[in-house]
Amino acid sequence: MAKTGEKQALAPGLYFVATPIGAARDITLRALDILASADVLAAEDTRTLRHLMEIHGIAPGDRPLLAYHDHNGEKMRPRLIAALAAGKSVAYASEAGTPLVADPGYQLARAAIAEGVAVIAAPGPSAVLAALTVSGLPSDRFLFAGFPPPAAGARRQWLAELAGVPATLILYESPKRIQGLLAELSDTLGGERQAAVCRELTKRFEEVARGTIAELARDFAARTVKGEIVVVIDRARAAVVQPAEVEARLKEALECHSIRDAATEVSQALGLSRRQVYQMALRLAAGG
Repeated sequence: MAKTGEKQALAPGLYFVATPIGAARDITLRALDILASADVLAAEDTRTLRHLMEIHGIAPGDRPLLAYHDHNGEKMRPRLIAALAAGKSVAYASEAGTPLVADPGYQLARAAIAEGVAVIAAPGPSAVLAALTVSGLPSDRFLFAGFPPPAAGARRQWLAELAGVPATLILYESPKRIQGLLAELSDTLGGERQAAVCRELTKRFEEVARGTIAELARDFAARTVKGEIVVVIDRARAAVVQPAEVEARLKEALECHSIRDAATEVSQALGLSRRQVYQMALRLAAGG
């Protein structure tokens, strides 16, 4: 029986290999076997994969080690599909975590499936699942929404569409934009909703900050942070509030606030979707 990480027979096919998001020892034994044995190696970042293989004593040898990412996908896919069509085994690794999750591997998987090639998953580390695990928030139903749009208008609309989703929400965000995101989450989803900001998971400076969105927005407002960030947000809670109460609250708020501010105040006070309250505020203002 071959030792872990030694070259062994590997059936033809496309192998999606999950790689560590921080701690190098989080890689699975099966992933090491595949990386040692595949005929062709492909990676979102070849330097990262080469370093990971060096840590675990796996030499690429004379095997091709090809970069496959968003910028060269159209050019590189035919080469990888040709290798698969020739009966070779191809291992693809994302820069960190599970391939296809915020990763360019999706189109490669589609192309391989269209050609009738076997597609095999070697599961392992995932920032999404790691963050959900340590967040302390409900895990029975969740939605991974990826990165928010960078443009302000598109981001507000995107967040508004997520506000009423009956599931725990999981987002990725840049450390340069985390303060702005938390402020917008407070405005759009309501400051009282529970959340967790998970930073540098499995790394030396791992941090998990938990609290309401409003508390987290205040805590991070004056901070400069670095590293990979995952934001986990509790699902919207169904509020039993009569329309007449919402209307009365809005009429009172509109006497001294703009439509936007009145909707924000009332939605947060009653635990309702800001989008729905804003639409009601617009109707009230239009009716005088």
